[in-house]
Amino acid sequence: MNQNVQCELCPKRCVIGPGQSGDCRVRINIDGVLRTVVYGYPCSMNIDPIEKKPLFHFLPGTPILSLATVGCNLHCLNCQNWEISQCNPEDSTAMPVPPEQLVKIALQRKCPSIAYTYTDPIVYYEYAYDTSRLARQAGIRNALVTAGYCNPEPWRRLLEVTDAARIDLKGMSDDFYRKFCSGTAGPVKQCLIDAVAAGVHVEVINLIIPTLNDKPEDIRQLARWVKGSLGNDIPLHFSGFYPHYKMQHLPPTPLATLDLARHIALEEGLYYVYIGNIRSKEGENTYCPSCKKMLIQRQGFMVVRNILKDGCCPDCGRKIYGVWK
Repeated sequence: MNQNVQCELCPKRCVIGPGQSGDCRVRINIDGVLRTVVYGYPCSMNIDPIEKKPLFHFLPGTPILSLATVGCNLHCLNCQNWEISQCNPEDSTAMPVPPEQLVKIALQRKCPSIAYTYTDPIVYYEYAYDTSRLARQAGIRNALVTAGYCNPEPWRRLLEVTDAARIDLKGMSDDFYRKFCSGTAGPVKQCLIDAVAAGVHVEVINLIIPTLNDKPEDIRQLARWVKGSLGNDIPLHFSGFYPHYKMQHLPPTPLATLDLARHIALEEGLYYVYIGNIRSKEGENTYCPSCKKMLIQRQGFMVVRNILKDGCCPDCGRKIYGVWK
């Protein structure tokens, strides 16, 4: 009797033999039934500033309860959390925290939102979904920090209980994803399009890696895709690379490259373009697209000044994309 099972969660569609795990390490065939072995067992849990995700247009200046389990369905050579994303569950230290307890902690610590982050919530899908559903009932918002490598049906179901999604767009080509992430670009782009269509607050992040995706034409192509497929309003974050994991041979991203990327994206018509992982004079602040007034001033993960009035520019009245209350 064939007891192989096929996982339908992500585009890899792993066919898993008895006692074996899928590519993510945490979804296992137990007696012919596909089970997740990390449900309710986060390996990391912290309270972060929401700007650390980074989410700049979603409840700025607030704390966010952040958690992860081990495992990931991508294997990025530059992963900054590789110790947990590429870890086998049996080799990790985890704590039992069921969904209802997570919600209770968020309420006790006065966190208006919960982030499913650090590794990727796609691989601890059931845990993230059940927690999100309970959080919604308690008036707590949910934020996915994800690479967006998910099949359409489970992704759209998860979006029903999601308020914000910060999604990596690592590169524009399947070739880039195959070489450096063990994935493909198409499903990620579709997840971004679906999230915007579902009315979820979306912010995009692109890690600029020297010599790999830092050419002006690479940046322009990405900015044009974001504008054409998602809209001018969607915030785009260019993040600086630091040598990590299996890419320690490459140098950090120069500030000049990130400044150029921001300039190109603004030139292409995006309204909100940011620089992360490095201090920047203007790249962390939010400006009004109409009158250019500085609306939110940031230093690192700290909001120094926020003069938005009911989500609008106080000078010209323009409505600013985001969730502000």
